[in-house]
Amino acid sequence: MSGALVLAWRQYRLERRMFWRNPSAAFFNFLLPLLFLGFFGAILHGKQHDLNRLVPGIAGMSVMSTTFTALAYNVVFLRERGVLKRIRGTPLPAGSYLGGVAANAVTNTALQITIIVLAGKLFFGLDWPRDWAELMVFVVAGVVCFAALGVAFAHAIPNFESTAAYVNAVFLPVIFISGVFYDVKNVPTFLRDIAEALPLKHLIDGLSAALVNGSSLSKQLSALAVVGLWGAAGIFFAVRGFSWEQSRD
Repeated sequence: MSGALVLAWRQYRLERRMFWRNPSAAFFNFLLPLLFLGFFGAILHGKQHDLNRLVPGIAGMSVMSTTFTALAYNVVFLRERGVLKRIRGTPLPAGSYLGGVAANAVTNTALQITIIVLAGKLFFGLDWPRDWAELMVFVVAGVVCFAALGVAFAHAIPNFESTAAYVNAVFLPVIFISGVFYDVKNVPTFLRDIAEALPLKHLIDGLSAALVNGSSLSKQLSALAVVGLWGAAGIFFAVRGFSWEQSRD
């Protein structure tokens, strides 16, 4: 067990170096949500009610971008380039390798949430989170949910060249429908119903409760349950469909 943990730690350090050496990955998976926060924060300057919704919305978007988007891209790339197959044939335990990859995504999420909380306090008129424990619960639930969904979704992507189209076809509609930039209460009923069925809207509600509203976790159990159900489905399909082999010759 100790040897597997050491190998996982080394793989994690390698993943961190490769992440920062890939400018496009660092931009789209890490900096883009922060640019959205600064851009829309400037537009909504002076509208505290809207800022109170924007900050948790960008936090939820950050969780999705650093887990779902990043892992969908990475799994397809590694699978189609034969990297997973080669790693499978080495003495490196599969758990150590996948643990290092997952820890890299978790680190990016933690950094983003920290920056967003600080930005909310320093620039957008928010206080410190009302409930740190509730914030941690929803961040962890969101990471597990969207990481599992990202790996599961990677199974549906036939080749790396089409990854951007597949991922953006899911990511962009979800962030707009789920109320990252606005309150979904103000949209038409059919869009609100779609948002209610998606995990991101409920993750944002939980983060909003922890960062802004101060409502207790007991009042957000339904939101946590929806995120948990999506996460359970994601884990099931991620494990069932995972392949170390290329999907095509």
